[in-house]
Amino acid sequence: MRVAVLDDIHQAYEQTDALRRLRERAEVRIFTAPFDKPQALRGFDALVANRERTRFDRALLEQLPDLRILAQTGNHAYHIDLAAAQERGIVVARATGGYSSGAAELTIGLAIALMRHIPAADAAVRSGAWPTPLGRELTGKTMGIVGLGHVGRHVAKLANAFGMRVLAWSRQPDDGSAAAAGIERCELDDLLRASDVVSVHATLAPETRGLLDARRLGLMKASAVLINTARGPIVDEAALVAALADRRISGAGLDVFDSEPLPPGHPLTRLPNVVLTPHLGWPTDKKYEDFSDAAADLLLAHLDGRDVPCFVSSH
Repeated sequence: MRVAVLDDIHQAYEQTDALRRLRERAEVRIFTAPFDKPQALRGFDALVANRERTRFDRALLEQLPDLRILAQTGNHAYHIDLAAAQERGIVVARATGGYSSGAAELTIGLAIALMRHIPAADAAVRSGAWPTPLGRELTGKTMGIVGLGHVGRHVAKLANAFGMRVLAWSRQPDDGSAAAAGIERCELDDLLRASDVVSVHATLAPETRGLLDARRLGLMKASAVLINTARGPIVDEAALVAALADRRISGAGLDVFDSEPLPPGHPLTRLPNVVLTPHLGWPTDKKYEDFSDAAADLLLAHLDGRDVPCFVSSH
């Protein structure tokens, strides 16, 4: 088997135990920069794709006649034409690597950065000033979690450690396990009214696109902050900009956006009450190890003729 690991922009795969395991049975090449032409991938019968960094549309797949299996890391395949892959007999394997504890940690980091004015204070001190902003603590506040999957539950655990009250809303209720984790389930509108920090962890789907619209953002406290480390389109971006500009909410910490990279001059970049990061949630040392393990396990199982979990086209 000839394997290409794509888009390893952090040069993280080379040192993993998983790559050493895989190299015992396969030839592996790691691409640390985007491939310049589809021809660069010819001759590889297996690819490891890092999240959504490469878009596998029909045109690209048609130029990869040797490809037999694509190990897609993460839980999503928005960027893959699954119908085209299926037509060509390409297995799109699900190398999930578990949930992103890094996104949960970043959620807390963004909340603290925003509520303690860390980016603005850092910039001021570097310029020679010595500001004295009034910070707000997480302790004693209410965390409202929108979407109670694995990441949302990890955020709840961290929020509990800070002494926060934790509310949660999910499209798939599970009151028993939520209560056992110290989480109070409630309706979304009630969560928005009660929370000091609203953190988005829902999966992007037709039902959640624009879930936090102008009406729902209007339910939040003027002192509340919104954190989004999930997917940009879950929040109505134009409505959020208006709410922040008018100070109808205190601020926002955002790692995801409608369009990424965030276009130059975007209104969010001109607002003083936001902290912006460039989709930093998942790229961590631990997550690369998780992904490399998952991808190696899948490819070795496929090499042995065993079934592997797959993304399947709905068409």
